Amino acid sequence: MNHLKSLAIGISACLCLSNCNKPAEDRADPAAVKQAPPQEAAFLKDIDAAAAADLIKLQRPPIVLDVRTPEEFAGGHIEGATNIDFNDPGFNDAVDKLDRAQPYLIHCRSGGRSGRSKDVFTELGFTAIYHLDGGMIAWEEAGLPTVK
Repeated sequence: MNHLKSLAIGISACLCLSNCNKPAEDRADPAAVKQAPPQEAAFLKDIDAAAAADLIKLQRPPIVLDVRTPEEFAGGHIEGATNIDFNDPGFNDAVDKLDRAQPYLIHCRSGGRSGRSKDVFTELGFTAIYHLDGGMIAWEEAGLPTVK
């Protein structure tokens, strides 16, 4: 829960900084901090497995996007995750079809492919990306559940 509290504090700071020059009626609702990061500009944050698990428990969690191969995904993945293979030639087109306004939690096996995919998300104008540092290896080492 400490990770969630730290995450909320960090998001609050971002909201404060991004809203300082806006009229009061245009500022983000502080209650929304626990539901989504700021939407005005790209928000990209590397997080550990515990923080990722806390995010998934939120009332409005990010969409979990697993960028491993379909075979890796079938071997075990985070419940509710969507699979888009980073190595597939159609990866950029598949990502381009996603809703840019939604927050995403992206990961792969160890963080390499998902780390490289952050550039794709940024270039395509996604507003909120969390990257699971260490990927599924870190997730499983933390004792967090997977499904097949």
